[in-house]
Amino acid sequence: MTDIKIPNVGESVSEVTIAQWFKQPGDAVKKDEALVELETDKAAQELVSPEDGVLEEILVAEGDNATIGTVIAKLGKGNAAAASSKTEAPAEKAVAAETAAQTSGGSAMNIDVPNVGESVSEVTVASWMKKPGDAVKKDEAIVELETDKAAQELVAPETGVMGDILVAEGEVAAVGQTICTLLAGASGGAIAPSTGSAGDEGGGVGVVASVNEPTAIASKDPMPSASRIIKENNLDARSIAGTGKDGRITKGDALSAKANPAPAAKAPTAPSAPRELGPREERVRMSRLRQTIARRLKEAQNTAAMLTTYNEVDMTNIMDMRSQYKELFIKKHGVKLGFMSFFVKACVQALKDVPAVNAEIDGTDIIYKNYYDISIAVGTPKGLVVPVLRDCDERSLGGIEKGISELGAKARDGQLSMDDMMGGTFTISNGGVYGSLMSSPILNPPQVGILGMHKIEKRAVVIDDQIVIRPMMYLALSYDHRIVDGKEAVTFLVRVKECLEDPERLLLDL
Repeated sequence: MTDIKIPNVGESVSEVTIAQWFKQPGDAVKKDEALVELETDKAAQELVSPEDGVLEEILVAEGDNATIGTVIAKLGKGNAAAASSKTEAPAEKAVAAETAAQTSGGSAMNIDVPNVGESVSEVTVASWMKKPGDAVKKDEAIVELETDKAAQELVAPETGVMGDILVAEGEVAAVGQTICTLLAGASGGAIAPSTGSAGDEGGGVGVVASVNEPTAIASKDPMPSASRIIKENNLDARSIAGTGKDGRITKGDALSAKANPAPAAKAPTAPSAPRELGPREERVRMSRLRQTIARRLKEAQNTAAMLTTYNEVDMTNIMDMRSQYKELFIKKHGVKLGFMSFFVKACVQALKDVPAVNAEIDGTDIIYKNYYDISIAVGTPKGLVVPVLRDCDERSLGGIEKGISELGAKARDGQLSMDDMMGGTFTISNGGVYGSLMSSPILNPPQVGILGMHKIEKRAVVIDDQIVIRPMMYLALSYDHRIVDGKEAVTFLVRVKECLEDPERLLLDL
């Protein structure tokens, strides 16, 4: 008898909700077949069987909660194959088995979605770079996978021929799910889509190189835990956007709707159909990354008491320093001396002086962070990403410039990992590179502060009662007024201004 336990599903997650059992006691189960769908506040994921057998007993019912490590079912020894008429293998495994049985010239292997980061349970298949029958070399990219925060390529583990594609572009796949097959060792052209059955004239046995058709849009039925929250709080399920599998409303969706209830509809209305396009219009589906950017930015506006304060900084001294030492800096550090390193150093100094801007809200508590991991907003063709530069208080200007250069290159090449994107304590966004003169940046939750940089423009200013021309930049600090007071926000921005206008302060830690 094998115990089926709740696995560790992510940092800070102590319990899950049993959303749906896919098997019932007495059902035969194959190894890696989905047994149950688990749900947390943030995501839903499937728990698969560790071995072949028969489901003997279910100990936690749908809709109930279970803590990490709890035994939720018992799996007994049994001949799953003998009961296959009662329980079929998942479609992915069936197609893979058919591929292996019908193919010669190579051994079939499944390509599964890897673990792409802590707390990430599913990915979206962004684009297939190979099609069935294509020759594939070892370490050659075959598919691009996309999560809420980054996109990355999945490479072939062996040289061979692309087999079946089991998850179409735009569809979601769970971590560990088989998304295609690879015929390791086979040569190109060994596979072709089947045009008929074995009995058809001229049609020998071939491999069916199929792509699963996108499933029809499912109803937005809430998961059990979500249903309970919706009922207890009299929420309108029709107004809640489901982020679970097939668009189902998760516990996290319901909690978000509870915290930010939508205005009650005056009368029930049918879902509006997509509007008809004109002859000079086209419809393009938003990427998973773009959907997440939109959702997170809107959540920041709805959740935080966001306020913005402004100041301006005279960039004369920093520009003179860059001109004086740019050649020596490149020779020593191998990178150019940019403005961003000065801003990172100035922000770290200001964060030390005003720790509330380096904190976050956790329920009714404030978590103060005694480290300085600065998120740097980077624009890419696929949208805004915010990789994190770690331990900026311990880095020199050269170390900061090198780190920013490396993160920028990874962002442009689509090579950012989940670890590169997580854990920042404060964000800097430079709209000036696009020509922005003034803007109000939006917070990057759960952070409570973000600094907006802007273009440097020569303006007339008064210094010592004299009108002079100086290179000036507007600065904007958006902050969460729930824990950052106006005095603290202004103090923070003044400290940044002082450090930039008098760079010696950074060297002397003043």
